Amino acid sequence: MQEWETLYRDHHKAVYRYLCSLTHDAALAEDLLSETFIKAMKKLNTYDGTASIQTWLCVIARNTWIDLLRKKRINISYDEMMERYLELSHTSDSLAEDYETAELLEKVKQLLAQRKKPAQEVVWMRAQGYTFAEIAKAVGMSESSARTLDFRTKHWLKEQLGLL
Repeated sequence: MQEWETLYRDHHKAVYRYLCSLTHDAALAEDLLSETFIKAMKKLNTYDGTASIQTWLCVIARNTWIDLLRKKRINISYDEMMERYLELSHTSDSLAEDYETAELLEKVKQLLAQRKKPAQEVVWMRAQGYTFAEIAKAVGMSESSARTLDFRTKHWLKEQLGLL
């Protein structure tokens, strides 16, 4: 137990500062800090030593924060999410239009599956309403890279669907 006290004493300030930089909320950072060290205690056997212990703790902290972001989001169906993303929402007057929209959304799902994981994550998170800053932090890229990837993926999707 003394090991954990030493580990906490040596690294909690750095992990806390890191969490504050992610959350911009001191109270939330404290909560996440506690969760981070609890998870670290449970997962110590997964620490392989390739990175410093502080880096390992910060990775756990970041993943804990991302998990929290995901839990806070309102869950919507994948179809509704893609509809928002592609700005296809419209008031439908006929069943035929609804069917065409459903077909289009299915095609979008298939096309997105062809893209690399970062593009899929950016599209998913953007459709869920995340900001580009949140996406960048969660995916591990710059905000401008997230914007560019979103734009290019959206453009590619519209091109593939013949909407351009």
